[in-house]
Amino acid sequence: MSDYETGDPGSDIDYGHVETGEQHDALDQLHQASGSEADYNNQFAVYEQDHSAAENTSFDQGHAVEYDNPAGAHYEEQDYTSYDHSAAETDHVFAAEGSESSHQAEFSELDALRERLDSSFASGTEYHGGEAEIAAK
Repeated sequence: MSDYETGDPGSDIDYGHVETGEQHDALDQLHQASGSEADYNNQFAVYEQDHSAAENTSFDQGHAVEYDNPAGAHYEEQDYTSYDHSAAETDHVFAAEGSESSHQAEFSELDALRERLDSSFASGTEYHGGEAEIAAK
């Protein structure tokens, strides 16, 4: 800031005031965030089934005739049927299934803000003695 009086003989300014200046401001802001995530999943299953069956069949049939008469004749007849059946079966089923999964994620975030403000100013006032006049530049 500066105050001065002009003493120029050819000037009609009796008083002059001039002020100049500058202003500087700055803003710095930093924001940081980070994180991570992890998960794991598994699922397993086992299936098993047994089946057994057995069957036995036995069938017998017989017929026998024998004849002797007093005259000495001899007669003999035989019919015979025999049937046997045996069966066995076994079934076995085995199944297994499964799934497994995992996931992992990480993140990091950085935000930065920087702002500068520069300003300057100048003002001046003149006073002229006899006229009561004030002028601003």
